[in-house]
Amino acid sequence: MASTKDYISWLNDLIETCKDAEQGFRDAAEAVARQDLRDLLNEYARQRSQFASELQSQVIRLGGDPEKTGSVSGSFHRGWINLKAAITGKDEHAILSEAERGEDAAVKNYQEALAQDLPDDLRSVVEKQYRQVLDAHNKIRSLRDGANPADSRQRAPIGDRVI
Repeated sequence: MASTKDYISWLNDLIETCKDAEQGFRDAAEAVARQDLRDLLNEYARQRSQFASELQSQVIRLGGDPEKTGSVSGSFHRGWINLKAAITGKDEHAILSEAERGEDAAVKNYQEALAQDLPDDLRSVVEKQYRQVLDAHNKIRSLRDGANPADSRQRAPIGDRVI
């Protein structure tokens, strides 16, 4: 059976995921030329900041010390490490591909948390965020495919996969 310490650890992993995504989306937004895309990426950055705050509140409620930042090693594991190279080239398709890679990792991290023995109140928060992460992932993938139709791949939406 999971303990409060386990819950805090799982939530802190998700906080790092959200903080890494927040910074990744901000960096991507600064690099794209289209205002509509910049606005969307900034909105996802704000969303992830809000998610991290919600999770931090839960950690505090559990008596733990919440993560306050992402990490360099966390960025690598969460898929955002190659974003800097894509940004340098200002290639919208490459930037969106790296954002999707980051979102792939976020989806995986949320699925791993949901596979744990979370109490109902924590599960509710994590599930709500997970659904929005899936939506963002699928939107980013769709935009990526539209940025360079020749490179589009027919793939099932990640939300159709079984947890």
